[in-house]
Amino acid sequence: MRSPLTRRGFLAAGSGLTAATALPALSGCSALAAADSDPDTLVVHSQLGTTAPGSPTYLDSLDRFRKENPGLKVKNLVNGDDLAQVYETSRLARKEPDVVMVNLYDKTLAWTDVGATVDVKDYLDDWGLRERVLPVALDAWTDGKGRLRAFPYFATNWPVAYNRSLLDKAGVDEIPVTGDQLIAAARKLRAKGIGPVTTGGNDWTGQKLLAQVIQTFLSEDEARHVYSTGDFSGSRGAKEGIEYFVALRDAGVFVDKAQGLTSDLMTTQYNTQSAAIQSAMSSALAKVPEPVARHTEVGGWPLAEGAAHKLPTILRTYTLIGFWISPNGTKKIDAVEKFLRFMYRPETVSRFIKESGRDMALRSSTVSTDFPLVAAAQRLGDDVSQVLLPDVYVPPAATQPLITATSTSFTRGIGAARVRASLEAAYRSA
Repeated sequence: MRSPLTRRGFLAAGSGLTAATALPALSGCSALAAADSDPDTLVVHSQLGTTAPGSPTYLDSLDRFRKENPGLKVKNLVNGDDLAQVYETSRLARKEPDVVMVNLYDKTLAWTDVGATVDVKDYLDDWGLRERVLPVALDAWTDGKGRLRAFPYFATNWPVAYNRSLLDKAGVDEIPVTGDQLIAAARKLRAKGIGPVTTGGNDWTGQKLLAQVIQTFLSEDEARHVYSTGDFSGSRGAKEGIEYFVALRDAGVFVDKAQGLTSDLMTTQYNTQSAAIQSAMSSALAKVPEPVARHTEVGGWPLAEGAAHKLPTILRTYTLIGFWISPNGTKKIDAVEKFLRFMYRPETVSRFIKESGRDMALRSSTVSTDFPLVAAAQRLGDDVSQVLLPDVYVPPAATQPLITATSTSFTRGIGAARVRASLEAAYRSA
């Protein structure tokens, strides 16, 4: 269900539109009344608390925070992919939680601009926490008007994982670094009954991989323009990138029926060794079983001749999870400050790295020793080139249509012109 949280919707709500008028279409969102108005209760809304990576560390951190602050109760609301929708509903009713832990993506891009959350820049400085944050993370969370949308927290590396054992079994001697080498490796893998590159062609994982391949011939500025405007036909580099993707797809580089796979199925295929290669963010790398991780190398996506990049590419982002402060949260700002200071402590940050294999947007010398693939991705450095993660540039209204277009793009036989058309169509309502 599409959110009514638009600039127009919020202005209307602020001008006298009652919650009862706005909410009938949202009756399926269950956490509307869950926020607590008690000034001694801090309400935090998060995706951490069930099976999401880092949940055990987060829940234990909440327990430690409660013990340190016995006069302050903490209520933890948990949602999955519907968190943004549920939060928007509660905000329309002015019953939103005080702090929200979510990434900068899709609906959340508009939150600060429409007053659903507040600019936290002054809080960051007043509380002396700026030096804890990596400068690149601060840049990523700052909007075009200089507002800091949230306190940065989780980051992620997004390299390509190669199962060295399966490649050896298929007679692939080296990790592919060119498109031709990747095609040759895929053919050898298929001849041995092994899937080549697995990806969630029907969700966000496939969308990110498609965007990565399209950027093969794009500079960062060009990629920013393409994903901000949806102009995939006016850019020569974008057209060449799509043609490169189609050539790889039709040569059998991606597993069969990739257009119907999800991120969970992708992870299962790689972790059970039915596929040899996956584009995997840190949280997926942390879940690779030890027997498979032992034979896995991480690197970049192979390049085509004439690419705009010198080395195989990876994605990297510092906007995976931040702490957003709501208008209700400003009424309990002393409690919010205590919570943020606690979560920013070096020892708290280190626990997420050591226990959960999370990459962080904060300064830390801790290494993911129990998550060797996460640590290996952190060490890639200048061995790879980095391309743009398009999330913060894609208009929110185009995000879900782009995923639909992704499934079309991974369908073998669909030509480059039709792929371009489907991607551009995703922007028409944006």
